[in-house]
Formats: sequence, C-alpha cells, structure tokens
Amino acid sequence: MLRVAVVGSGPSGCYTAQSLVQRDPGVHVDVLDRLPCPYGLVRYGVAPDHEKIKSLQGSLRAVLEHERVRFLGGVRVGGPDGLPVERLRQLYHAVVYCVGAAADRRLGIPGEELPGSWSATDFVAWYSAHPDAADAGCLRGVRSAVVIGVGNVAVDVARMLVRGAAELHPTDIPQSALDTLTASGITDVHMVGRRGPAQARFTTKELRELGTVPGTEVTVQEAELATSAPDALTAVQRRNVEVLRGWAAAPPRQAERRIRLRFFLRPVELLEQDGRVAAVRFERTAPDGSGGVTGTGRYEEVPAQLVLRSVGYRGVPLEGLPFDVPSGTVPHREGRVLRDGVVSPGEYVAGWIKRGPTGVIGTNRPCAKETAASLLADAPALMAALAPEEPLAALRAAGIDPVPWQGWLAIERAEAALGARLGRNMVKLADWDALLGAARSA
Repeated sequence: MLRVAVVGSGPSGCYTAQSLVQRDPGVHVDVLDRLPCPYGLVRYGVAPDHEKIKSLQGSLRAVLEHERVRFLGGVRVGGPDGLPVERLRQLYHAVVYCVGAAADRRLGIPGEELPGSWSATDFVAWYSAHPDAADAGCLRGVRSAVVIGVGNVAVDVARMLVRGAAELHPTDIPQSALDTLTASGITDVHMVGRRGPAQARFTTKELRELGTVPGTEVTVQEAELATSAPDALTAVQRRNVEVLRGWAAAPPRQAERRIRLRFFLRPVELLEQDGRVAAVRFERTAPDGSGGVTGTGRYEEVPAQLVLRSVGYRGVPLEGLPFDVPSGTVPHREGRVLRDGVVSPGEYVAGWIKRGPTGVIGTNRPCAKETAASLLADAPALMAALAPEEPLAALRAAGIDPVPWQGWLAIERAEAALGARLGRNMVKLADWDALLGAARSA
C-alpha cells in the first residue's frame, strides 16, 4: 500500500488525491488542512453570491468521501506551531504540498500601511468567514472606496461593497459581515487599472455582473477606452471593450450607488487625514506601444476612506521546503521538489505553489495530474526506501488531534442550524471556537 499525504484540501489538493486514487488502486491518501473545513479557496475565496462556482464543492466532496481518501483537518504543517516538514515526511511514502499562494502582492507605495488600506485577500477572507480574518471595522464611516486592480477578484469585492441586504440574505455570508455590509454608507466604488481596458484581467461574465446589481450605476469614461486596433484584440478583450463602451455611452441615471471603472491610472501614494486613508493619488499613464504603460507626469486624486489592493496573490515560504523568492513558488521538476537543483525523494508540489497564481480552478486538474504521474512513477523506489509510521497515532503523539470528515459534517450541520435560527439558509461559522466546537460535537 502506497501511503501519500496531500497538504491542502483546495482544488489542487483534491484533484491530486483524485488522480492518485484513480490511477492506482493501491494508493491511500490523507488530505491534511490546517483548517477544520475543506475546499480551500472554493469555500474561502469565492464571493457568497456566486452560487454556481461554490457548487464545485460537490465535486471536491466526492473526492474527499472516496474510500481510500481520508480528510484530516486542523493539522498545521511547518512553522513554530506546526508539524515539521521533516516529521511529516517520516509518516508517509510521499507528501504533496498544495498550499496555494496565501499572501497578496504589495503596491510598494507610501501610505500603503495606513488604517483603511486593506488587501483584497483579507477583505474576501472576512466576508467568506475565514476564521483568521480580521474584523472589518474599516467600513465604518466609508462613503467612497477605491479598488486597485481590474481582475475578477477586484470585480468581486467591488460588487460586494454595493450589494444590498436583499441580495446577500439568501447566501451563506456570516451574519456579522451581512450586517456590516448592508449598514455601510458606501455610495461610490472606484475600480482602477494602471493599463487600458484591453489589458484588464476580468472575464466578460464577471464584468457584466456589475451591471446587474440593483440600485447601482456603472460608469466608464469614454476618454479612457483608448485601446489597440480591434483586430489585434482577443475575443475576450473585444467582448470586454464592447461591454465597457456600452456603459460609457449610456445616459446618466439616478442610482443610490455607483461603480466607476477607471483606466490608465497608476497609484503613487495613499494620502492621509486624521490618521487614516483619505484619498489615493494616481499618475495618468499612456500606452508605451509594447503592451505596457508609461507615466505622463499628470496626477489625479480620488477621495477614499477605504482602499482595497487587488493586484495578485503570492506564494509564502513553508518552513522546511525550498522556495524561489522571485517566482513565489517551490522549485520543482514535473512536480518533484528540487533541493539545490536535485530531486528530493518523496516530496512533490501541485497548484499555485508549484506554478504561481495563474489560471482558473480547472487549471489545477492537468497540474495535479502531472504531479500524480511523477509520484506514481517514483512509487516503487519510495516504497522500498521507507516503511512509514501510522500517521494518526503519530499526529496524536505530537499533540495534534485531527478533525475527521465526520467533524466537518458536524460543522455543516451547525451552519445549517444557525441559518435556520436566523431565518436564512446555511450561514457560515466565522471563528475558530465555533468551528472546533461544532467539529468536536461529532
């Protein structure tokens, strides 16, 4: 029997486990996660009003309920409070790290650390009920918000800032986040990109959703729609520009809230008043002829009491594993971890920590299959070299009491019961004590 640990229960971890058990009937996989809940960014990174994407949990659930897959939640790997990587390696023939890209990229400009300046990653974690999320006191007293970035995450947070109670009440958003968002006084959200609309990273479907939010007007400045010749654009770029041109041409209308899409503006400083963010200073940019932009020396200030930075994710080093700082990934060859350029037997990576934060959820499938193929090709040598200990006994001896699948099912029941008490559907539990208390009730 080949015993494998997969660290991380998001899409890349689940697809890796699936590939392993489908290809080899002798493989048994433990999927470890530091949280007591599975599914990774599908649970904690998808906006609550995106029910179709969240339904992917069903396919991931089928993997974790496979007879040769075991979910072990609440297991921290690496770091001062976690199980050392070296110790984990002793418990399994092979370990696959699917730990994603947990940090946000920085703007690197003055004022970035001011109160009221948040990463979109942290804001998404808050409204998604991640137990590590900070309280969103930043929304108090906010009338105008700036979202820096023009990808799908930026679209999500802009949309969530203007959603009303009627649209959010049926979702699983935690009650505290629902109350805070629906009580906020935000009237203007500026979503800003340093390049032009043709270079924006959002998909057309996500973009169009902005125009469907009740009581909200989407505005675009015609002068900022300068773009390449239409025949030089991809199909997605053409569709995006068409949607934007439609909003630019629409007559103004009365609306409670506005989402203002802005382009060719590069943030250079967050400005302060009374100890917190009060505005963002932008430099006007212009196309440089090779797909980038150059500064023009002209500046503009946009008032904002909240700034959300949505300029991408970045991998975080895991203590005990090699890490390439420029790419934010673990060095590898076809998923095999490299230490000083040499393959490290029994250590593998998949997902964003392998290839960087690129692609959509489905991109993790071929990535996971490549890693699984490498691992199974190495299996005879791995099994000959190591007779691993029984993992559960070893984890408990180290003071770790994993949350089993039944514990996760108990959390689901508790969230359903909470929703019923609040007159809503399922409502997420948003703190460690509530999650672990529910899990232990199993």
